[in-house]
Amino acid sequence: MDWLQVVILAVIQGITEFLPISSSAHLILVPVFTPWEDQGLAFDVALHLGSLSAVILYFRHEIIRMVVSSVAALRGKGVDEDARLGFWVALATLPVCIIGFLGRDLIADHMRSTLIIGLSLVAFGLLLGYADWKKRGTRSEYSMNLKDVLIIGFAQALALIPGTSRSGITITAALLVGMSREGAARFSFLLSIPVIVLAGGLEAVGLLSDPQAIDWPAMIVGTLLSGIIAYLCIHYFLVVIKKLGMQPFVVYRVVFGLWLLWFFHF
Repeated sequence: MDWLQVVILAVIQGITEFLPISSSAHLILVPVFTPWEDQGLAFDVALHLGSLSAVILYFRHEIIRMVVSSVAALRGKGVDEDARLGFWVALATLPVCIIGFLGRDLIADHMRSTLIIGLSLVAFGLLLGYADWKKRGTRSEYSMNLKDVLIIGFAQALALIPGTSRSGITITAALLVGMSREGAARFSFLLSIPVIVLAGGLEAVGLLSDPQAIDWPAMIVGTLLSGIIAYLCIHYFLVVIKKLGMQPFVVYRVVFGLWLLWFFHF
C-alpha cells in the first residue's frame, strides 16, 4: 500500500469512528478523489483493532469495574451500578446485532448510495441538534433504566443506514431520554466496544475465507495511528462538548451532507 493511503485511511478511521459525523460518509470519498485500490480486509481489521484498543484503553477503569462486578453478580453477590451498566451495554447491543444480521443484504445492496448518506447526514444531524438544544438533562450513564436502554439500543440499529453515525444516533437517543452530554457520550463509547468487536470479527472471518498477502508494516502503522487518533478524539470530544455542546458537529454534518447531495446529484 501507498504510505499516504495508510496514513489517510488511519486518520479517517480514528476520527470518524467516535465523532458523531459518520465514518461511511467520509470513507466513500476516498475512492472518489484518489486513484487508490481497495485497501483489503486485512487493513480494515487493523484499523478496527486500533479503534478498539483506544476505547478500551481510555475506559479501562470502567471496564474493569464492570467485569469484576458482573462476575460477582453472576455469583449471587448482588448487582451494583457497575454490574448494571455492563448489563445495559450488552442489552443495548442486541438490536443492532439482530437487525444487522437480518437486513445485511438489503443494506449492502440498496442503501450505500451517496443520496442516502447525504440525507442521513442532514436529517440525523438536525435531530442531534434538537436533542442537544431542547432535551438534554443531567443524568449519567449509571442512572439509566430499562426503557432508556431499549430506546438507545434500537436507535443504534439505525446506524446501519450509512450516513447516520453510530455514535451520533446513540448520543441523540441518550440526550432525548434526559442524559447529560457527557453521560450520553460515555455510554455511546462503551457501546462501541462490542460493536467494533463484532464488526472486526466479521471482517476477520471474511479474511480467513479469502486469504490475501498481508502488508505487515502497513498493518502495524495503520493500527497504531488509528488507535492514537481515536484515543485523542475520545478525550477531546468529551472536553469540547462540555463547553460547546453538539452544535459544531451538527453544523458540520448538515453542511457536509448538503455538499454531498450537491456534488453527486446536482
